[in-house]
Amino acid sequence: MNWREEAVVFPCGDDELVGVFALPEQAGPRGVLIVVGGPQYRAGSHRQFTLLSRYLAQRGIASLRFDYRGMGDSSGAARTFEAASEDIRAAVDRLVERLPAPREVVIWGLCDAASAALMYAQADPRVSGLILVNPWVRTEAGLARAQLRHYYGARLLQVSFWQKLVQGEFKPARAARSFGESLLRSIRRSRDHIGQPLPERMEAGLRRFKGRVLLILSGKDLTAQEFNSLAAGSPGWQGLLREPRVTRFEMAEANHTFSRHDWREQVLSRTSAWLMQERASEGSSGRGAGRNASLDDPKA
Repeated sequence: MNWREEAVVFPCGDDELVGVFALPEQAGPRGVLIVVGGPQYRAGSHRQFTLLSRYLAQRGIASLRFDYRGMGDSSGAARTFEAASEDIRAAVDRLVERLPAPREVVIWGLCDAASAALMYAQADPRVSGLILVNPWVRTEAGLARAQLRHYYGARLLQVSFWQKLVQGEFKPARAARSFGESLLRSIRRSRDHIGQPLPERMEAGLRRFKGRVLLILSGKDLTAQEFNSLAAGSPGWQGLLREPRVTRFEMAEANHTFSRHDWREQVLSRTSAWLMQERASEGSSGRGAGRNASLDDPKA
C-alpha cells in the first residue's frame, strides 16, 4: 500500500510540538497516536517508533508520533509523564483532523507513556483503545518486591552467584541492608504521600476507560515484572485484567525495549493484528463486537 510521511508542527498552550505523520493513501477512520516514554523523542529506542508507524502505514493505518514539550524538537519546558495530558490532547486533536469520519484514536505507549495514556484516555471519548507496553507502575515498595521475586530469586539458581558467594565476592549483609533501606524509604514515602499512588491512579483510569486494551509484557524486564507483581497482589487489577476487553500478550525472553529484530517484529505484528481485528469486527457486527477474538497467530 502506498503511504507517505509528513512532518507537522502544532500548538500546545503557548508552545509548539513537533511530530511526524505516517499516512496511507487511503486511511481508515481509526488512527494510532504513538506516545513516547521516558527521556526519548519521537524515533524511540532502536528507532522502534519510526518502524512501528511505517509498519502500520503499510497496512492502511494512519499514525502520529510526536515529542512532548521540552523534548526532541518541541519547544517549552520539559515535563514528566504525569504532566503530559495537555501534550497528548493536543496530539489527539491534530491526529483526528487528518482522519475521515467517524474519527477515533488508539494510543500506543511504552513504559511511562503507557501510564500517561492510561490516566488520560478515560477523559477523552475520542480514544477507543489502548496498547500498553510494559507499563510503568514504579513505587519503592513495588520495586523491592519485584527485585526480591524476580532478581534475587533468579540469582539463587545461577552458578555464578554461588561461585561469588564461595569466593567472598558477594556480600549478603550489604545486599540485605540495601533491600531493607529501600523498604523503609517506601514506608516513609507512603505515610507522607498526600495524593493517590501511581498504581491506584492507573487502576482508576483503566476502570473508567471502557475501550479495548492490548497489554504487551516482556519477560526479561523489571518494569514488566513490577506490573505483574502489582496485578497479582491486587483483586482490583486482577478483575480488570480478566475483562473480555483486555487482551494480554507476554513475550518470555524479550527485554524492555524489544531490542532484537524478532522481538520487535512480534510487537509490530501483534499491534497490527489487534487493530485490524477490531476493524473487521466493527465492519461485520458493529462497534464493540468480537472483543474475545483470539490473537494466537503472532503473524496475523
